[in-house]
Amino acid sequence: MTDLAAGDDGAVASKKKGPRADRPKRRTFTAEYKQAIVTEYEQSTETGAKGALLRREGLYHSHVLDWTRQRDAGALNALAAKGSGPKPGKSEAERRAEKLEVENARLVAELAKAKQANEVLGKLAEFLELLSNNSGNDTKQTP
Repeated sequence: MTDLAAGDDGAVASKKKGPRADRPKRRTFTAEYKQAIVTEYEQSTETGAKGALLRREGLYHSHVLDWTRQRDAGALNALAAKGSGPKPGKSEAERRAEKLEVENARLVAELAKAKQANEVLGKLAEFLELLSNNSGNDTKQTP
């Protein structure tokens, strides 16, 4: 099997070696290739020319539709192949910032609970004071 590196069909293949190297690879296309195919597809006016283009390139109509939508949406880089694989790791500063944000959110919630408890205790103290004043008045009236 020969490996292609941006050959005539615009496909980009990697040069991996290993136990799965003989398996078929998923094709990826360059942005220039996608733009060229969309342009050629739209300029095809003869009967059967569009189908012949798709057969010649080994593409589906949905490829051209997706690439046309991406181009029309104004996404210049939308036609470029998307990278696969794990996302790049976060730096130490980003991890520390996230940890501090989580801790800050926890402390804000804890403070809100403490304020609410303090309000309840204040109201309870007022209520008990009111009760003690009322009970003092009740005992003075009975003698």
